Amino acid sequence: MQTFFQLSAADVISSLKTSASGLKSDTVVNLRNEFGENVLQEAKRKSKLSILIGQFKDVMILILIVAAAISFIVGEHTDAYVILAIILGNAWMGYSQEYNAEQSVKMLQKMSAQFAIVIRDNNPLKIEASQLVPGDLILLEAGDIVPADARLIQVSSLKTDEASLTGESHSIEKITEPIKEGNIVPGDQLNMVFKGTVVSNGSAQAVVTAIGMNTEIGKIAGMMEASSQKTPLQKRLAVFSKQLAVIVLVICLTVFGLGLLRGEPPFAMFLTALSLAVAALPEALPAVITIALALGARRMVSQNALMRKLPAVETLGSVTYICSDKTGTLTQNIMTVESILAMEGKEELLGYAMMLNNDVRFSADKELLGDSTETALVKYAIDKGKTKEEADQKFPLLEKLPFDSERMRMGTLHTYGDKWILFVKGAPIKMLESVSEKYKNETDGWLAQNRKWAADGLRVLFFAYKIFEEDPGRITSDEENELEFLGMAAMIDPPREEVIDAIKECKTAGIKTVMITGDQPLTATAIAQRLGMIKEGSQEVRAGSDLEKLTEEEFKSVTKHVAVYARVSPEQKLNIVKALQNNGEFVAMTGDGVNDAPSLKQSDIGIAMGITGTDVSKEASDMILLDDNFATIVKAVREGRRIYENIKKFIVYVLSCNLGEILVIFFAPIIGFAIPLLPIHILWINLVTDGLPGIALVAEPAEKDIMNHPPRPPKENLFAGGLVLRIVLIGIIMTFAALFIQWWCVSNNYDVMTQQTAVFTTLCFVQLGNALSVRSTYHSIFSRDIFANRGMWGAIILTIMLQMLIVYVPFLDTVFKTTPLSWHIMLIVIITTVVCIILIELVKLMNKK
Repeated sequence: MQTFFQLSAADVISSLKTSASGLKSDTVVNLRNEFGENVLQEAKRKSKLSILIGQFKDVMILILIVAAAISFIVGEHTDAYVILAIILGNAWMGYSQEYNAEQSVKMLQKMSAQFAIVIRDNNPLKIEASQLVPGDLILLEAGDIVPADARLIQVSSLKTDEASLTGESHSIEKITEPIKEGNIVPGDQLNMVFKGTVVSNGSAQAVVTAIGMNTEIGKIAGMMEASSQKTPLQKRLAVFSKQLAVIVLVICLTVFGLGLLRGEPPFAMFLTALSLAVAALPEALPAVITIALALGARRMVSQNALMRKLPAVETLGSVTYICSDKTGTLTQNIMTVESILAMEGKEELLGYAMMLNNDVRFSADKELLGDSTETALVKYAIDKGKTKEEADQKFPLLEKLPFDSERMRMGTLHTYGDKWILFVKGAPIKMLESVSEKYKNETDGWLAQNRKWAADGLRVLFFAYKIFEEDPGRITSDEENELEFLGMAAMIDPPREEVIDAIKECKTAGIKTVMITGDQPLTATAIAQRLGMIKEGSQEVRAGSDLEKLTEEEFKSVTKHVAVYARVSPEQKLNIVKALQNNGEFVAMTGDGVNDAPSLKQSDIGIAMGITGTDVSKEASDMILLDDNFATIVKAVREGRRIYENIKKFIVYVLSCNLGEILVIFFAPIIGFAIPLLPIHILWINLVTDGLPGIALVAEPAEKDIMNHPPRPPKENLFAGGLVLRIVLIGIIMTFAALFIQWWCVSNNYDVMTQQTAVFTTLCFVQLGNALSVRSTYHSIFSRDIFANRGMWGAIILTIMLQMLIVYVPFLDTVFKTTPLSWHIMLIVIITTVVCIILIELVKLMNKK
């Protein structure tokens, strides 16, 4: 089946049952009933209620809900209220983040034209763009937003800016002739215009071929329904939560069963099992992780990286691939004249030709408006000392010969003293057809230079002129002959200098950078070589047309080796990200255009440009670069790695502490001691003794060599690197310390409440010592600046003060079921704490070795 770009203008009019005078009004009604309105449909969105309910589906939260319910049943109301406060606070934060995260398609609608000029019943009408139907004949002028996908049937110097849709870095010259090739990307369909793009030059008539969701931008909107990706930490914590739930259940049932076999009262054993469940659950973990991510997000904003979704802060530390759009991300998004070659003695005249032979306009504040290629030429002339006023005075404009796709040239006629001069610029081959015969021996050299520049990804234009001794009158293209060659200019959208260093740092950090662009392969390859992404002659380049021929398995295999994808469609971008994810990679995708939005949303972390980015790309992203600087991503990756390491330190800390509590409660009755800790004691330890130092741990400075090792393996366990053994040994040390204190109290005939208060205080102090040790995974407390993290010392001092208050203030004694401890009990507790800190440091040393 032929597509519209393959058909002639007459065949398109025939197949859509329209005419040169437009559709008839009665036909429009039937077509609107058949095709609907020319609008983009919104994706189905979650209701507020479903978002709120979703916050309570996490395994850890469900366990806490059960613990709160049991606490109410057995009369431990204080415990239940504290647990419920944790649950509701965590749910509110999650709800707030998710509620505002699904606005992408709404932003797509803002890009659409609001009105369109259409011919119906042979009359031009201004109508709402939503009322267009296939077959409508529309009129386009410079500055218009294209209201629907349409096949061009008449053009006059038409150029469109399609950067937001295709990634093309300069305006596209349009034609009306049919294109024979099939299955080509929108950027190569030169006789088509697309909804949401902008007419940058000229005018046209076109027949609407697709509206609404059937347009190219509509297809992108359809792809935006990709489900949000879970972050690496979310995946690891989901596995951890399930494993923890099973372990807690087994321990509780075991303790309850053993107690019944020993003849203990069932209710007393139920309370003991509840204590164990509370001890095993790291209640502070959800809050501490949220705080860690929020603090990281705040630090990133100061470095021009705005995080839209908190979990994405940590994801950056796991990224193995950064797939970057080229235009405006790796490059400056400003066409720039990089080289010129002028005929000897003609340098000044070439400068005037660059200034005058164009359709560039100057705004009130001297901003250049027009085609990006032409504005680059004018800016170059200005930088070389030319001014528009001086040029117009020296060469007053008389007439223009607009660019067209057949001549591929543009001419401007000016008076030149008592003579007349015609400046002409255009495509190299077409220009040489019009140059004087006397240059025949030099054309090979010019073409060789053109090929060399083109191989470097530069866009080349030739310039020539012709002087008339007499007034030529109204000129036509017939006068474009026997031209005097002026020279040539080469342009490119240059790479950002700072990106080169950023890509080097990515390599050091084990992160592969990949360019995915809608631009031409030659240009993409040249930019990639300049940036150091590939070496000269590299085979790591693929065009979108090559990808179309691959099977799904071949596609997955190719993505393992390719560093540059050129001339790809939005759907191919999306498929590249999916293929990398299927290969086990964590993918960051950068972009600024509408065409990037689906892949931004599909990727593990979507990164939009804050300055040049469209609203669509920003809303589809997890992170926005406020300075549009690729180098900012590397800073954000460093911060992401730091956050993950600090969260991991907290998990080691809290689990080793919780294990100590579990073992104490488990073994004390077996030895014959009273239950050493009550649920309220455990809850206090888990929230305050774990929580305050935990918050300080997440602010721990990054290790110096954090960017000198590769990303964490995608399937790496949270406890890789011998952490399980370290957690177990630290838990055992705490257990012996607590049981020793209880034994000492029993030996000295202290009552049960004193025993429980002493064990409670011992565990609190030993865990604070553990927090100091956990600050570094490998180094001892004293090998780093012990006071580098002032927040940790503040947390320790505050926790000790609070612990003293609940032990020695009578009112709090009643709430927390504690009793004041004598000075000699406190002395034994302190000595035991110091011994435990030394043993914990020895465990760390053993783990390092």
